[in-house]
Amino acid sequence: MDFAIKLENLTKLYKNNRGITDLNLEILPGEIFGFLGPNGAGKTTAMKIMTGLLLPDRGNAYLNGYSILTDYENAMRDIGCIIENVCMFPYLTAYENLKLCARFYPEIDENRLLWSLQETGMLAYKDERVKNFSLGMRQRMGISLAILSNPKILILDEPLNGLDVEGMVEMRKLFKRLSKENGTTVFISSHLIHDVELTCDRVGVVYNSKLLGVEKIDTILKNYSSLENYYLSEVDINGNS
Repeated sequence: MDFAIKLENLTKLYKNNRGITDLNLEILPGEIFGFLGPNGAGKTTAMKIMTGLLLPDRGNAYLNGYSILTDYENAMRDIGCIIENVCMFPYLTAYENLKLCARFYPEIDENRLLWSLQETGMLAYKDERVKNFSLGMRQRMGISLAILSNPKILILDEPLNGLDVEGMVEMRKLFKRLSKENGTTVFISSHLIHDVELTCDRVGVVYNSKLLGVEKIDTILKNYSSLENYYLSEVDINGNS
């Protein structure tokens, strides 16, 4: 079976003993996967390794079948991502930032640029400079940049942070639409349990640098009253082992 994302014994520990330890995970094409855990659990560390921003102490990550350690260019060829902060040129407009990014992708045309802005609710602001944008607007712009190249995999670190309720609903619908219509694999890290429950097909609970458990959302909701109760149960049983 071909996996969109495969992590094998992925380990990266810092001097304060935070990071990730022996992370193993397999995610299917078109799946929306939630990486759920508190701040400092190791979510961003794992995603930085997956996108080549950090080297692991040991283990490997495969994106679309390619190793990020030995075949990085191919591994990142069809990837869109947001890791930590969204970085843009503040003196350029929303449209100009996207057009600058599009220079790396010769297949992107004017329609794709406008589509990317439309899908994230930013088309009306395309001629405004980014320096005047609110946190939520910057987050929407980050998602616009991530989906611009029509990637096979989206790796999104806390993509709903800073969004209002309307924005969260719109982005959840966008992720589901990309998954269903395009077969896009969406890997989302979050500590917002309710949004993970409403968005994802499966969820992995990360706590104290370890992956405690992975389960389908449908299965969780058959056995627990909410994802929150499942999360607390996993932490209580396995969190300190």
